[in-house]
Amino acid sequence: QVQLVESGGGSVQPGGSLTLSCSASGFPLDHGAIGWFRQAPGKDREGVSCVSRTSGDTYYSDSVKGRFTISTDSTRNMVYLTMNSLQPDDEATYYCAANTKQIAVIQPMFTYEFDYWGQGTQVIVSE
Repeated sequence: QVQLVESGGGSVQPGGSLTLSCSASGFPLDHGAIGWFRQAPGKDREGVSCVSRTSGDTYYSDSVKGRFTISTDSTRNMVYLTMNSLQPDDEATYYCAANTKQIAVIQPMFTYEFDYWGQGTQVIVSE
């Protein structure tokens, strides 16, 4: 059974940093693509970053490129999203999602391409 569990959300001031964690289980360590989406109130869910666990290739949306970094720790089956220079526009609930059959990185990211989802972790950016 595939499970994704996010953690690490919280409140930060503009310009600050946070690292989100996603614990993945139920599928092989070197398979699939893992992505991070976010959804602010009243807005569509947006794909911000993706990593192929087979190739290590990564993808970032234009809105986070240069500020966010996705990384993996296969020994612990973890995927991280390090977020720097956070701004109020980054405030959202962040979701970890997986496509367990995909080999290449998914870019751009659409929600229908991901089969499994975590419960989300909230990020608040304010003074």
